[in-house]
Amino acid sequence: MVAEHQGIGMTSRRTRMRLIQRLRESGISDTHVLNAMEEIPRHIFLDEALSHRAYEDTALPIGYSQTLSQPYIVARMTEVLMSHQPARVLELGTGSGYQTAILAKLCKDVYSVERIKALQDRARDRLRTLGLRNVMLRLADRGMGWPDKGPFDGIIVTAAPKELPEELMMQLAEGGVMVIPVGEASQMLTQVVRRGEAFEITDIEPVRFVPLLAGVVR
Repeated sequence: MVAEHQGIGMTSRRTRMRLIQRLRESGISDTHVLNAMEEIPRHIFLDEALSHRAYEDTALPIGYSQTLSQPYIVARMTEVLMSHQPARVLELGTGSGYQTAILAKLCKDVYSVERIKALQDRARDRLRTLGLRNVMLRLADRGMGWPDKGPFDGIIVTAAPKELPEELMMQLAEGGVMVIPVGEASQMLTQVVRRGEAFEITDIEPVRFVPLLAGVVR
């Protein structure tokens, strides 16, 4: 069994099950996504002082003005991504590593990029604790995404650019899908599917994410 904070153990398992039930009631229906979220202990991706709130359906701070996304949003983005059954996935914004861990349970290979070194270091430790060996991490010191490892069957972006980034879209494989929040004051979760040199763009639902920024924070 995955190592968990002392004093949480079985309580976290029960609260995790209640969260999964709430996700089902909110319309999440992909059994594989729900199983992955049931299996991954969200509380280990938070500082211990916040771990008691891990299974609330809300975003929580992880430092450096970043957040651990609301479980519903993690589930929704993952469900949209997995509807295309991607094997090789790029994640832009490792953050705490929680979304990364969910993807690692569902995809063959996960490539995850982060711009804040301290967050990346903590995420790496958590992924090792969980025994997830199919994740490659990169500190974003230049450009956007990870073109050397592309093209990707799927791309998931956990921060919002002002507009769709062409540099990322070009890293999609034929038929590949990107799930990304787009906008500033008003943001829309968006699906992008590559069809040759053209892209099918579909609005999913309004969301609120931190902005997608450039530059490494060491």
